[in-house]
Amino acid sequence: MANDIKDIAHAVEAASVLRLFASPPRMLTLGEPTHGVDAPLRLRNALFRQLVEQEGYRTIAVESDCVAGLLVDDYVTTGSGALDDVLERGFSHGFGASPASRELVCWMRAFNDGRPASDQVRFAGFDGPLEMAWAASPRETLTALHRTLTSRVDPGLIPCTAETLDRLLGPDDRWTDSAAMWDPSASFGRSAEAAELRLLADDLGALLHAWAPHLVAETSRDAFDRARLWARAASGLLRYHHGMADAAPSRLARLTGLRDQMMADNLLALAERGPVLVHAHNSHLQRDISSMRMGGQRLEWWSAGAIVHTSLGEEYGFLATAFGTMRHQGVGAPPPDTLEGALYALPAETWLVDASEAAAALTTTDPVRRTSPYFGYAPLDPAQLARIDGIVFMKDVPED
Repeated sequence: MANDIKDIAHAVEAASVLRLFASPPRMLTLGEPTHGVDAPLRLRNALFRQLVEQEGYRTIAVESDCVAGLLVDDYVTTGSGALDDVLERGFSHGFGASPASRELVCWMRAFNDGRPASDQVRFAGFDGPLEMAWAASPRETLTALHRTLTSRVDPGLIPCTAETLDRLLGPDDRWTDSAAMWDPSASFGRSAEAAELRLLADDLGALLHAWAPHLVAETSRDAFDRARLWARAASGLLRYHHGMADAAPSRLARLTGLRDQMMADNLLALAERGPVLVHAHNSHLQRDISSMRMGGQRLEWWSAGAIVHTSLGEEYGFLATAFGTMRHQGVGAPPPDTLEGALYALPAETWLVDASEAAAALTTTDPVRRTSPYFGYAPLDPAQLARIDGIVFMKDVPED
């Protein structure tokens, strides 16, 4: 088995990645099986740098707050802001504290320095303004969208005043109470005010769409796309808060699905402007239905990757990352009858394997899915190999 795999393993570099595809995909995604480890992020940085410099990709999107990510994009394109502040406020989930995130942002800024705007590499977060335990207030996105429209559109067409929005939104802590993740009654998402805000967000988004020709001509395509992001995020947040207030047994599954729906909408918007490189957890990028255990339940939802793939088809590419060992988290050498076990027999530390060729090489062995003692690590499912383009394997993942 190891000998068969050895014949189809390659170095993780731009040329070997693109040989997996008939043509360079418009959206090339790289997953990771866990968060909080810098080694796969450093590998991401090296590969994405090659794909930008050699293959012309010009957007890098990561699993982080789409609204906060605007700060990072401003920094890498114009130098606006201070690096430490951008890393702290421009990333969600604590990702800005990673040395690999700093490395990525610094490289993007250096690459863009002196380049015309049309040739710069852009940064984007594509997650919603969410954390595991809470969701942001829709204030920032709704008020930014409202302000953009009132400055450029006939006031008589605006469905509400800024004062009305402020009154309906109220204090932000009514939206961000972490108790609402587990207690639907603690959520503000099904209040009368929230219901009215959902209608207003829809009206504001529709007005933005209807006045697109005027707004793009009066400002710029970038400014209009930013307003579209605010509109998506505002509606997505209000939908998510509504779901948090749902007492049905399916509420957690619904929330995970709503999150990936927001991710997919953001990714499809990014794909409109050109080729995109994407990094996130494997479960958000795979073409299959995703699952996890949370709150004592098994949750299933369609991943952002599965949703985007239905629109982009062959223009969507997915590389999954798998680990051999992560000893500092109790993950030892994988059993030989697993997919990771077959890959672990390779001599090198990091390899890229064509997933379809790997599936053919493993057909007679029928590998089982690996189990892991570390909750945060999700081993690959061999049954999904037919819907993965390539596997990046890291043999021994060190502690940072």
